[in-house]
Amino acid sequence: MTVFRIAPAVADAFPGTLIAVVTATGLRGREPWPHTVTALEELEQQLADGSWTPADEADPRIEAWHTAYRAFGTNPRRIRPSVDALGRRMAKKGGLPRINPAVDSYNAVSVRHGLPCGAFDLDHVTGAVDIRHADGTESFTPLGEPDTVETPKPGEIVYADSEIVLTRHWNHRDAHRTRVTEDSTRVAFVLETLHADRDGDLLEVAADELQGLLAPHARQTAVHYLSPQQPQATA
Repeated sequence: MTVFRIAPAVADAFPGTLIAVVTATGLRGREPWPHTVTALEELEQQLADGSWTPADEADPRIEAWHTAYRAFGTNPRRIRPSVDALGRRMAKKGGLPRINPAVDSYNAVSVRHGLPCGAFDLDHVTGAVDIRHADGTESFTPLGEPDTVETPKPGEIVYADSEIVLTRHWNHRDAHRTRVTEDSTRVAFVLETLHADRDGDLLEVAADELQGLLAPHARQTAVHYLSPQQPQATA
C-alpha cells in the first residue's frame, strides 16, 4: 500500500485542489485493450470532423493551471501543464501517440476532459508520495532520459517519494524510474483539478471513465480522493 499526501502548504496555497487516485493491481499490459483503442479512435474522429477540440489555454480548466504555474515560479508557456501540452500536440498532429495500453488510457481520459493525468508504477515508488514544494536539494530524472539528473527549483510543486522527485512543475513531466510500461502490474493514476467547486463532478466522471478502461485488464481497481479537507489516502 502506498500513502499519498497533500502537504499543508500546498493545501493552503491551492484550497480548491481535488485529486483522484485511481489504482490498478494485477494489471495486464500485454493483452489487447479494445475499449482503449476505441476511445482513442473516437476522439481522433471527433477532432477530424470538427465536433470536438481539445481544451486550450483559453479554457478555464487549462487557464487555472497556467495561473498555478506562475504562482510557483514556472512559465506555463515554456513549461506547459501536461494536459495543455497533450491537447496542443493532438490538435497539431490530429491524434495521440500510442505508448502502451495503460498510458494510452489515461492520455485519452486526460485530453477528453481537459484534466491533467499522470501515473506511477508503484513497484518503483519508495515510501509515501507527497505533493509538496521542492526545497532545491532533490533529484529528478526525466521520463525517457535515464542519464539526465535535474534539480527542481525551490518552491516548485512536485510529487516526491522518500528518495526522488516523481514529477516536476506539479504535472509537467514524470520521472523515468516510475514510468508505466507494458510490464507494470501495480499502478496509481492521478487526475487533478484546482477548482473542485467547478470541476469536481467532471473529475469524478473522468476517474470513473479511467477505472472503466482499466478494470477489464486488472485484478482489482479502486478510486481514492485527496483534497485539503482530506489530505491523505492509502492506495
